[in-house]
Amino acid sequence: MYLLDTNHCSRIIQGDARVINRIAQVGESQVATCVVVSGELIYMAYNSQQKSKNLAQIKTFLQDIRLYLIDEETANIYGEFKAAILEHFGPKEKSKRRKTRIENLGIGENDLWIAAISLRNRLTIVSADSDFQRMQAVKALPLESWRSP
Repeated sequence: MYLLDTNHCSRIIQGDARVINRIAQVGESQVATCVVVSGELIYMAYNSQQKSKNLAQIKTFLQDIRLYLIDEETANIYGEFKAAILEHFGPKEKSKRRKTRIENLGIGENDLWIAAISLRNRLTIVSADSDFQRMQAVKALPLESWRSP
């Protein structure tokens, strides 16, 4: 089963044939996204030139795809994974590590939440973001990209 990140969901909404064809190959029932991506898509629409049109497209898209939520186990995975990332990439001194923001290490908070949802539900992340590749240095994370190189 696959968990689509924002960049792939955006491509579907825009009609990217390569991503849409890949979904047809794996089967629509094998593709999902999550509430974090939903929030990112809605945020993007509100900041676009065509807010109403984009919000309508996103609403239609979200009605047709399975949406994973954040539960207590996901939150535990997130916290443990974030600590491991900070230990791996952050300063070696604990006092400095506590003050380090994960974004300063090349990993976005939202992408970490998406990774936690993926790990919790044993899903392969489908994304073109380098954040996930960086996270793989700390923990095995199934990852694919369906976009053109």
